[in-house]
Amino acid sequence: MGMSVTISEATDQDVEQIFRLQYLCFQSEAALYGNYRIDPLVQSLDSVRQEVAADCVFVARLGDEVVGSVRGRVAGDGSAAIGKLCVHPRLQGHGIGARLLRAAESALAAQRGATRFRLSAAHRSEGGLRLYRRVGYVAVGTDKGTDGVPMIILEKAAGDYAATA
Repeated sequence: MGMSVTISEATDQDVEQIFRLQYLCFQSEAALYGNYRIDPLVQSLDSVRQEVAADCVFVARLGDEVVGSVRGRVAGDGSAAIGKLCVHPRLQGHGIGARLLRAAESALAAQRGATRFRLSAAHRSEGGLRLYRRVGYVAVGTDKGTDGVPMIILEKAAGDYAATA
């Protein structure tokens, strides 16, 4: 009998698994740029703990194992920044990333008043960019991350969150 992946809000008990999963998932991103100092790889455990306590954080679970994660926070202007979406490499391509995005978008709009969602993806992150476009995000600009990686900035209106099935 197989288990199904469930999506739920993260708790303090999830912090260490989120931290380890993030480190695992962003190795391939670092390899694309030959830069193993990208932000998700150098973030501290305490910083992840603070984000789980303060932000809107969802996890995907397979049994007791955290196999996916996403974070979001709403700024004063009503825009929600969504970041660090990751799914365990062995489970990528099964819709878990889209389900995590939908959960975060829904909570950010309904509970925290988000009117717009914004995220960024490394410009060589074809899988991530494909997912974001498929669920309604549109490129609105570029930036350079604090780690020097060229990023594409994508947005969509909060009213479009239901379309991320």
